[in-house]
Amino acid sequence: MGDPLFHFSEDPSIQVFHPHVAPTAQVDGARVWAIDAEHAPSYWFPRQCPRACCWPGSVPAAAAAAALLGLGGAQRMHAIESGWLERVRACRLYVYRFDPGPFVREPQSGGAWCARETVHPLGVEPVGDLLDRHAQAGVELRIVPNLWPLIDAIVGSGLAFSVIRKANAQPRA
Repeated sequence: MGDPLFHFSEDPSIQVFHPHVAPTAQVDGARVWAIDAEHAPSYWFPRQCPRACCWPGSVPAAAAAAALLGLGGAQRMHAIESGWLERVRACRLYVYRFDPGPFVREPQSGGAWCARETVHPLGVEPVGDLLDRHAQAGVELRIVPNLWPLIDAIVGSGLAFSVIRKANAQPRA
């Protein structure tokens, strides 16, 4: 058995995961989605929370990357809009663990793995305080009024990144 895969949810009572077509899916066909350990921190948020996440990638980053990552000493940075802070604080998030056996890596999807069959979790446990989880993992969490200027800076920096639920972000200023 390889490294476990994860699924994050605000519902602690899921007994079985059936393949489905996610509303945001950019691939055809029903799947059960999971994430690997390296990319799991990008999911330490309420499901609908817009966020921008970045970390050093495999290609040299532009000088702008140092301004985004290096200042606080973290090797990973996440950002949310200030309007989501109370929801992040109040969120009760759970992590489900999966055997990786039925999953295959989705190319070009930043750590996502998919199964086309029903999957039973190996276990579920609370993630705990999400702000503390970031702090304990050494992930810098920025709270900004609007994500778009930061998203633009991250995309131009050369850092590896993930922008999740951007449709829920404030409009561009």
